[in-house]
Amino acid sequence: MEQFPEDWQRGIVIVAHPDDIEYGAAAAVARWTGQGKDIRYVLVTSGEAGIAGLPPAESGPLREAEEITGAKAVGVQQVEFLGHPDGRVVESLELRRDLAAAIRRHQPELVVLFNFGDTWAPGFANSADHRAVGRAALDAISDAGNEWIFPELTDQPWSPRFGAVVGPTATHAVDVTGVIDQATASLAAHRRYLEVLSDEPVEDQVRAIVDRATGPIAGFAAERAVGFELYYFGG
Repeated sequence: MEQFPEDWQRGIVIVAHPDDIEYGAAAAVARWTGQGKDIRYVLVTSGEAGIAGLPPAESGPLREAEEITGAKAVGVQQVEFLGHPDGRVVESLELRRDLAAAIRRHQPELVVLFNFGDTWAPGFANSADHRAVGRAALDAISDAGNEWIFPELTDQPWSPRFGAVVGPTATHAVDVTGVIDQATASLAAHRRYLEVLSDEPVEDQVRAIVDRATGPIAGFAAERAVGFELYYFGG
């Protein structure tokens, strides 16, 4: 397991829903902002279909607010919502264009994505939104640097150096031992969502989720770590 490269300054995290980042990458984000790096979040939806019993018109603004609070807990000040429909995201040219536009807008060296494999874990299907967003975003990294793809975009082409996917197939890792409290606070900001998700106390849910996301990784010398599958691009 290799050390994740950290010779870069600006990154963005692209995910489908509020809370996706906090389920995997938030601890790494806290490490990076602590190094003075500029990290920004791009969310494809507002998670408006994610709380049972709460209509989307109420849930969307609530979940956006929870995400903004969670982002601040790990040092992220810029959070952008693209407004695609929660639960009905399609891996399409429209989505690729929107994500390529976001990459050109923010000009990151690193783009972090959430697990977009068919399964969340053996025997557990991944969400359609996660699959669509991750696959489209990986393509959009290349699209953003090509002047002839989506020529209607007004921002200049931009090519990130790296893409990194949080998920079960890790090639690189970062030591997050010193930032677990920040990662915990970031996930705990999604209180209303977590209260509906389970009867367990929110604090117990948060502790278990963060422990799973930041456990030790074989072959990497850290008590707590986050693993990524790293992709190389032309930036």
